[in-house]
Amino acid sequence: MPRIDLTIACPVYDSFRVQQVAGLFDVPIAERASQRFRLEIPELGDDWWIGLIVGPSGSGKTTMARELFGPRLYRRTPWPADRAVVDGLGDLPIKEVIALFITVGFSSPPSWIKPYHVLSNGERFRCDLARALAQGDGDAETRSGAEEGGRNETPASGRLSLPASPPLVVFDEFTSVVDRRVARAVSAAVAKGIRSGRIGRRFVAATCHYDVTDWLAPDWVLDMASSTFCWRRLPRPPIHLELFRCRRAAWGMFARHHYMSGSLSPGARCFLAQWDGSPTTFCATVPILGRRGHWRVTRIVTLPDYQGMGMGMAVLEAVAQLHRGEGHRINVTASHPALLAHCRRSPAWRAVGVKRLGARGAPRFHYRGSAGRAVVSFEYLGRGAPSSSSAC
Repeated sequence: MPRIDLTIACPVYDSFRVQQVAGLFDVPIAERASQRFRLEIPELGDDWWIGLIVGPSGSGKTTMARELFGPRLYRRTPWPADRAVVDGLGDLPIKEVIALFITVGFSSPPSWIKPYHVLSNGERFRCDLARALAQGDGDAETRSGAEEGGRNETPASGRLSLPASPPLVVFDEFTSVVDRRVARAVSAAVAKGIRSGRIGRRFVAATCHYDVTDWLAPDWVLDMASSTFCWRRLPRPPIHLELFRCRRAAWGMFARHHYMSGSLSPGARCFLAQWDGSPTTFCATVPILGRRGHWRVTRIVTLPDYQGMGMGMAVLEAVAQLHRGEGHRINVTASHPALLAHCRRSPAWRAVGVKRLGARGAPRFHYRGSAGRAVVSFEYLGRGAPSSSSAC
């Protein structure tokens, strides 16, 4: 088992105030201040996807991440102030950019066309994470020099031997600037994206927050507080949502996050989902004109703090199942990549139409339509539908 023996040192610059601090708090003054880290870490091999380096501030997380993984430690660079974030991920094709945004839980198209500096802290963090995953292994802009944060006086026994493929991304200060609800959502979204194969990366998070451990579900954990390493892989905690019929007024909380329009039909049936007492997802349905007993989903929105955990699709299917239980048919028509991907994969949905140029709206009935925008329509078949019916 490789042994890491690392000493970090920096000079102490003497001054009157330094002497005052030393006198007030009995701080010994030497020419250099140093800290030593000693750990035993096994060779990681190939059989892992997600790692976690965790510990309180000052415990050496960044130092150890840099020592173990070198240039794979992502280094943040400024975002352009005069460009939308969708233009900030280099030369990636637009479909790959959108896929990365969705995978990290940044799923609101209205926010994709805004510059980085006007976004919320949670949205900025997700953008940084998407950019790190996009740049991947060894990009020149992401390399973090070993000279930063101190100098290695006693070299370690060598960096870990890591496979060349798939690329590895090491992300420092993971979830440090976001609300803890957002931290859980992002952790679950990243873990889901990596383990499903949608993100072709290994990922190591360094953080002072232990609460992300269960949601990130890492294959191994390096705890700097106790200087211990352990293999582990536990399932993510379950998410229990409560679904209610609600008044149209609840739409006000969700309207600005919808990717098409903030309007809502006066005749809509509205549903609200809550997690631990907090609203997360809104869904609304309306009857299809001229089709007795046939409904369609007109709005499905999950608040940004909870995107990436699968709540929207869970609520969509729960609402559709309620309509099926009442003897109704129900469709959903959309162009959002996440919804289309879910319906294509799920045997509970059957594609019934593709309109590459969209359809005209009916303003009189508060139906905006999708003219000029390709959309796909799916019909809900119910739980337990044969898988052959899901072909698109």
